[in-house]
Amino acid sequence: MNLTGRDFIYGCSAIGAGLAMIAGIGPGVGQGIAAGHGAAAVGRNPGAKADITQTMLLGQAVAETTGLYGLLVAMILMFVKPFK
Repeated sequence: MNLTGRDFIYGCSAIGAGLAMIAGIGPGVGQGIAAGHGAAAVGRNPGAKADITQTMLLGQAVAETTGLYGLLVAMILMFVKPFK
């Protein structure tokens, strides 16, 4: 098997893109926990539903940025070619 430098770089880019997508696990777990706690809070105090929902959605939006940055890094590694 003849492995050139270009093939090695492409392979490492693909592996790096896969590793970058692991960054999506954290936000997914965090958002699930936040939604569960938000639902429990609304169950305990239905009158504060609007405030709880607003705070929960803001927190989830901030948490999602980590996953989006991981996706951006993966797309850059896959589609921006280091050699032209």
